[in-house]
Amino acid sequence: MSHHSGRHFLQIPGPTNVPDRILRAMDRPTIDHRGPDFERLGNEVLAGLKPIFDTDQPVIIYPASGTGAWEAALVNTLSPGDRVVMFETGQFSVLWRELAERLGLRVDFIPGDWRSGASAADLRAHLDDDKAHAVKAVCAVHNDTSTGITSNIAALRKALDDAGHPALLMVDTISSLGSIDYRHDEWGVDVTVAGSQKGLMLPPGLSFNAVSAKALYAAQFSTLPKSYWAWGPMLKANENGLFPYTPATNLLYGLREAITMLMEEGLTNVFARHNRHAEAVRRAVSAWGLELQCQNADEYSASLTAVRLPDGHDADAFRRVVLDNFNMSLGNGLGRVQGQVFRIGHLGDFNDLMLAGTLSGVEMGLKLSGVPHTAGGVNAALDHLVETKA
Repeated sequence: MSHHSGRHFLQIPGPTNVPDRILRAMDRPTIDHRGPDFERLGNEVLAGLKPIFDTDQPVIIYPASGTGAWEAALVNTLSPGDRVVMFETGQFSVLWRELAERLGLRVDFIPGDWRSGASAADLRAHLDDDKAHAVKAVCAVHNDTSTGITSNIAALRKALDDAGHPALLMVDTISSLGSIDYRHDEWGVDVTVAGSQKGLMLPPGLSFNAVSAKALYAAQFSTLPKSYWAWGPMLKANENGLFPYTPATNLLYGLREAITMLMEEGLTNVFARHNRHAEAVRRAVSAWGLELQCQNADEYSASLTAVRLPDGHDADAFRRVVLDNFNMSLGNGLGRVQGQVFRIGHLGDFNDLMLAGTLSGVEMGLKLSGVPHTAGGVNAALDHLVETKA
């Protein structure tokens, strides 16, 4: 392996760069997870998470990846053979579907082209056909990390309400929480799924369920098997800031610091920063003459951008050139778009100069790889950053 001076540029859409403040916060002795010091820590993070989800309802923390939170959302509310509606918006919607089917659920998978988000009109038509209310849950990925598509969750809730349908609404916010505006209570979401390693700026290892009163009621009748994922023991222990089993203590130290950082900046400012950086990236892509994977402007992601390469050019080969020459990691294409797209992560602890360096590496990589493009993408992005600098 060749030596690279300087820091590695980790510009995948997650795990994201972990700020030094959070690293230092985790660099503490592990404490007794049954003692009063931990009880105070537990109460702080459980309360502090609620504004991040924009909810007054409970938020449950698991030592797990986001996949664990997917499973927890389903097994706590549903029973074998229940029907659920899911939308094909990218690889992560496909993976959630596969998990649901392995659990014995019947998935009505609304097909998509991986270039547009979940359709409220399609959902309404599907629900209107469900006169017996056999569908028990509607599951959507808010921001599909594989395609850079952000779906309109409020519109899905309106479709449910207009149809008078009682199905639960479950939403994956793994790559949007803490980076894209999200409103658990206002949008009538019943279970919100999230993870620690993206907008929350932590290493992988924590996942979350924010749960509504309606979801908690449904949990009383759910018969899917659950033990580790069961909400009941978690919520009971959480009343005192504790957990029913050994928690990820040092990650919780980091979570407390992450919440502090987000509140210091203010969530409105956090969302505006992500929107500004995303627009700068899109201007660079446009100037290069390349194409976005997401086709609809009102569904552009603020946390990542998936870029298509021209036919005949391998996105993974391009990524290797960037890694080998500039020590920068870009996200690979997943599933149906493997080899066709690369992904630029611009979420979490991120600023203008980090973005400028990222786009410079991409533009140099395009040239070295022989990818047809027009120079000047970096300048287009910098112009936007200067014009919008407060």
